[in-house]
Amino acid sequence: MCQRMRIWSLSFNYKCNMETIEKRKFNKRAFVSIVMFIALAGLPVSGIMNHNLQFEPLIPARHFWMSVHNMSAILFTVFAVIHISYNWRPLLNYVKRVKKITVSKEAVLAVVLVVFIVGLFSSHAFHVGG
Repeated sequence: MCQRMRIWSLSFNYKCNMETIEKRKFNKRAFVSIVMFIALAGLPVSGIMNHNLQFEPLIPARHFWMSVHNMSAILFTVFAVIHISYNWRPLLNYVKRVKKITVSKEAVLAVVLVVFIVGLFSSHAFHVGG
């Protein structure tokens, strides 16, 4: 029973799940993807906190959030490069299969919408201070 049990199954038999986990080989690709996801999730949170603390002197809280943001960005970048190297062959196969690049109406509208909203909300920076 334990050999066929999946790790993500809802089982209250802790010993059986631990045996299954211990027998499974370490998945480097999954590890890299999870590190990337966690680092990416930390970037907006730390970025918002940096924005909220931007006018404070260099207090410990501001230094902490700057460090979290910088380290999350470094981790994400390093593991993104590793992720690309692990998935290089599938990426090349995908590019070779795509003969013609087609851009959907939805993609164009999404790009226009994001550029418009970001431009609208960031344009105030050019009006500050005269």
